[in-house]
Amino acid sequence: MNSHCAAPIIISVKDTLREVRDDARFRVSTDIVVFTVRRDRLEVLLCRQETASNERGVWSLPGGFVADGEPLDASARRALAEHTGLADIYLEQLFTFGQPERHPGPRVISVAYFALVPGDRLTGFDSGRTGTWWDAARLPPLYLDHEQIIDTARERLAAKLEYSTIAFQLMPDRFTLSELQGVYETIYDRPVDKRNFRKRVLALEHVQATDHKRRNGFHRPARLYRYTARDAIEILK
Repeated sequence: MNSHCAAPIIISVKDTLREVRDDARFRVSTDIVVFTVRRDRLEVLLCRQETASNERGVWSLPGGFVADGEPLDASARRALAEHTGLADIYLEQLFTFGQPERHPGPRVISVAYFALVPGDRLTGFDSGRTGTWWDAARLPPLYLDHEQIIDTARERLAAKLEYSTIAFQLMPDRFTLSELQGVYETIYDRPVDKRNFRKRVLALEHVQATDHKRRNGFHRPARLYRYTARDAIEILK
């Protein structure tokens, strides 16, 4: 039996990289889903995106193109600071959106992030001239696939509530257990059993009761708590 083998094809890695570089017709951007919880709503920060076909622009996520030689995380933090003035809030890489047809012009690959802003940090908050907080459940028409990016971020955030302490990134320095439960219910969009919730929270090592109380309306003053490990997300067992 005769066997036939194709002649080996020798490819120069150096030449291939040069061809890819010379033929590159895409750019990389970072888009950030900035969440906060207030007035019992999960809100997201949106900006006006000017387009050639729409002089008023459409709503989009804050973000921008990655500079040459700039790390992705640094690009995301730079864009976040430029749009919000915030530099020390929780930021996590979410997903890469790179479908060839997502952008009508040259291909743009978006590395998406989500950020969490405690409600008390919104005092004097600079969202930029075109930035506006929107109810995440009632969004306007959005630029490109930004609605999909926001939906993905909401799913990630809700999933991480189940096994981590990420919710504390949305809390002020001092909070009541009812306020914390309200954040969970807002993100889940459903009620949470009060007894089981409080038992689970009070079992956490870094949740500490303070000597202070706060009265909301005509209710009895409620104990204020603080979370002492805000700089790290604890994975729950």
